[in-house]
Amino acid sequence: MMLSPHFTLAELTVSDTAARKGIDNTPSPAMIENLKKTAALLEEVRTLLGGKPIIVTSGYRCLALNRAIGSGDSSQHVQGQAADFSCPGFGPPLQIAQAIYAAKPPIKFDQLIHEFQSWVHISWAPEPRMMALTINENGTNYGLA
Repeated sequence: MMLSPHFTLAELTVSDTAARKGIDNTPSPAMIENLKKTAALLEEVRTLLGGKPIIVTSGYRCLALNRAIGSGDSSQHVQGQAADFSCPGFGPPLQIAQAIYAAKPPIKFDQLIHEFQSWVHISWAPEPRMMALTINENGTNYGLA
């Protein structure tokens, strides 16, 4: 099922951890609607990054899966409102996050996180906070710039 021109339901729900642990990560119809908005946000990012392919490493995570990977119950991934990704054709994760943060016109996000120098987390919410930060290997949070 296509959620947007470049993103499928399968790529926003696939999980090696779920497969390995036998966790059913099938989203409800309400979560699919949220995932369509997540895919639309990723489409904006893809356009900003010159149309380069985005590799989603984590999208929707049911509560059991989210707990299995050690993430908190309040994670926006559980609501289908977040995705972790990279875009090797554009550049390293910090460069991607900085481009999104500086986009004109702005891309409306709730959280934009450059995580562990390995990927970018982006999420949306009805009232976006436009929160941008970096998390390093020690778990320390600091500004994106």
